[in-house]
Amino acid sequence: MTTMISVDEALVIIKAKIKPLVNQQTVILPNALGKTLAEDIISPMNVPVYQNSAMDGYAFHYKEMPANAEKTLENIGTSFAGTPFEGELREGQCIRIMTGAKIPENADTVIEQEKVTVNDNQISISSGIKQGQNVRHIGEDIAQGSVVLSSGQKLGAAQMGVLASLGLASLKIKRPIRVAIFSSGDEICSIGESLHGSQIYDSNRYTISGLLKDLGVDVIDLGVIPDNRESITRALLQGASEADMVITSGGVSVGDADYIKQCLQESGQIHFSKLHLKPGRPLTFGQLNKTHFFGLPGNPVAVMVTFMYFVRPAIKMLMGHKDISLFQFKVPCQTSLRKLPGRTEIQRGVLEQDPKLGLVVKTTGKQGSGVLSSMCKGNCFIYLDHESQSINTGDNVTVHPFSSF
Repeated sequence: MTTMISVDEALVIIKAKIKPLVNQQTVILPNALGKTLAEDIISPMNVPVYQNSAMDGYAFHYKEMPANAEKTLENIGTSFAGTPFEGELREGQCIRIMTGAKIPENADTVIEQEKVTVNDNQISISSGIKQGQNVRHIGEDIAQGSVVLSSGQKLGAAQMGVLASLGLASLKIKRPIRVAIFSSGDEICSIGESLHGSQIYDSNRYTISGLLKDLGVDVIDLGVIPDNRESITRALLQGASEADMVITSGGVSVGDADYIKQCLQESGQIHFSKLHLKPGRPLTFGQLNKTHFFGLPGNPVAVMVTFMYFVRPAIKMLMGHKDISLFQFKVPCQTSLRKLPGRTEIQRGVLEQDPKLGLVVKTTGKQGSGVLSSMCKGNCFIYLDHESQSINTGDNVTVHPFSSF
């Protein structure tokens, strides 16, 4: 008899079995978006390279300012971003300066243009100025020799901008993870085909493919595989030979024609195959040689839940990501929820702003694992852990926004 384990136990097993891939490749910066760094990025320079102004205004030396009196300074030139002032400031002088422009060596303070009175080539400054205000110092943003980005970090738009600011034309990234997917079941029909008898269209493969591509994974689509041992074994071995991970949907329950676990047991090994979880109890995690395997349930919502909570962190670990935790917080629940201790339950919810209570959550309605439309209506999961009990209206519950996945 298969042992049923908790969600926390399953995640411990996954973390123990999966190690980051070591393969890496060099890409030019424009092609690095969404990829994972394979090395620490050490800054080759200071950013900013020189002291510059944070404001449009006037640069001068703070020693010119008396303690509690107005000061008049002569404006002797202008410093533009890219075209600095080349002269030297003397006593009683200042220069007009633009945002990002270099500050002369013998100036240390910038006053905003809105805070001065201009009269021909002279400006008048009132007291209350702080030394060094509106000055960006050398290396203030990034110091030369410092670690700017760490290995294992995913490159988004902000990271791309930082790398470009350092003049880095290319970098080393982890090679993309390759994942082979297929659906199994004689009742499954591919889109574009006509349904016959009790057939249904295969939505799971497109859901899984979309979730994988959002993670930057290369997908190998093996299609729909008939419910027989030979076909399933052949598909599993093909996937294992071409990919770092194989993901299937359906065929992992206890039905007479559910062959996935049998074929996996014969060709590889099973680490676990049943969870104290709703939806998603019949989740299988195993191995085919060096290729990791996830057998997801057949119900569409259970596919998305098990992917997000188990497959997603596994893929991020393969990529070498350091942080695989989920963003979560507690909010009042506007729906009463029935639950007994002894299993984790994950419901689809809608986070919304209440005029009086602030952020609150309610369920999307019917929580059947075949109600895929609820994933479109919702914007979060309501996470009820293994030991939690029924929730009364107004009780706080843990939520995981879809955006955190």
